[in-house]
Amino acid sequence: MARISFDHCVIHVGDWERSMAFYRDVLEAEIVPYGIGYVFRFGHVQLNTHGPDQIGFPRAGLPVMPGGSDLCFEWHGPIEGAIEHLARCGVEMELGPVERPGARGLGRSVYFRDPDNSLLEFISYQEQG
Repeated sequence: MARISFDHCVIHVGDWERSMAFYRDVLEAEIVPYGIGYVFRFGHVQLNTHGPDQIGFPRAGLPVMPGGSDLCFEWHGPIEGAIEHLARCGVEMELGPVERPGARGLGRSVYFRDPDNSLLEFISYQEQG
């Protein structure tokens, strides 16, 4: 039987420069030019982006509009480190820390928004430090 793993998903951004700065500085993504847009790479997975004047093909029946995504990223360390990181970056937390289920079981999460108002989450599976 074939082994299946997650490769990428697509988000829609309203402003390339603003989104690239946020995903590079706050989420530490590698920014990779692609076509007239960019992808945000996190190791072996990535976020493909649709942006101003650019929609991929084939596309979902209804393209996700800027601000319509809800994404979770694993924070490798105690959640308190994520809280400090967001504060240093000037990103306001919306909720947390709270216990949430993730791909590796229960973790502690904090929620915040990207420049387009998409909901983002850092989850940590480590104990409090």
